[in-house]
Amino acid sequence: MSAGPRLTETELIKMIRARAGGGTGVRVGIGDDCAVLEPGRGLLVVTTDLLLENIHFRRQYTEPADIGWKAMAVNLSDIAATAGRPRWALVALACPEGTTAAEVEAFYTGALKLGDEHGVVIVGGDTSVSPTGWLVNVTLIGEAIRPVLRSGAQPGDVVAVTGSIGASAGGLALLEDGRELPGLPASARARVVAAHLRPQPRVAEGRWMADTGDLTAMIDLSDGLATDLGHITIESTAGARIHLDRLPVDESTRAVAAALGRDPLDWATSGGEDYELLLTCPPAAFEGLAAELREATGVPLTAIGEITAGAPRIRWLDADGRERPVAPGFEHFGGEGRRG
Repeated sequence: MSAGPRLTETELIKMIRARAGGGTGVRVGIGDDCAVLEPGRGLLVVTTDLLLENIHFRRQYTEPADIGWKAMAVNLSDIAATAGRPRWALVALACPEGTTAAEVEAFYTGALKLGDEHGVVIVGGDTSVSPTGWLVNVTLIGEAIRPVLRSGAQPGDVVAVTGSIGASAGGLALLEDGRELPGLPASARARVVAAHLRPQPRVAEGRWMADTGDLTAMIDLSDGLATDLGHITIESTAGARIHLDRLPVDESTRAVAAALGRDPLDWATSGGEDYELLLTCPPAAFEGLAAELREATGVPLTAIGEITAGAPRIRWLDADGRERPVAPGFEHFGGEGRRG
């Protein structure tokens, strides 16, 4: 990796160390073989995610700062799904020969910007040259008083989702299409592209809802509603019934779908990478939870179905109550195996 003078690993570590700094609970940060951390109260929650060029992103429409942002976002979203507080990150980055110092610095700018918004300190990691494309792995450590898991959903519980879904898949479709589509409002294009390149993890929302004590299960929507709800039903040994006409798909996503001749419900159920929170709660708790969440954070919570007794099967119903087939979401080892 070079930009003018060759960028050495020592120089890179020095740059990262200067940018990342320290923070609460960090006894020793970047510079030693291990970081030395001082946990606060609660349990540790730990997650890691791997992003590969041409699997999770393409460089022709993804800037280094976007890669850094998204690498941090997908891990923050996992912590959000357990109602945790993110604290410390380890970032491993491998780039091909010819990657410039400015590109590497932009990557860390993106990661640090989002991390700073959620109180995350980068305390270590690794760097390497990649024989092919960019490779990023982030490990994120957080704390949770009462972690919310996938396994607590009960028959009769409401199935609900924060925000809106399908926008990230719409953004990917638009970027892959590459056309200007003059009839499409610029605001709609900007909204879905931002949803794909710079998702906003629901960290505060996850912690706020868990503090109510009413959540029975939760997961983030990374691989698509069909796949991620499937994880809840399997872990909870229950089924689910989802009403497709209730799925919260915003107007920008619908406009992009119309411009591309696509069905926005396909993006909402199978597209993935929305990084909204999918949760279950008792029916009596839902209305108060939704109203108070919107008042506290401005984020809507939409009831989209119910947990049912029996085998872990999901029934997808249209507005007339007829069952409709839905494609599975992203599968790392199935089909073409790439997301965006």
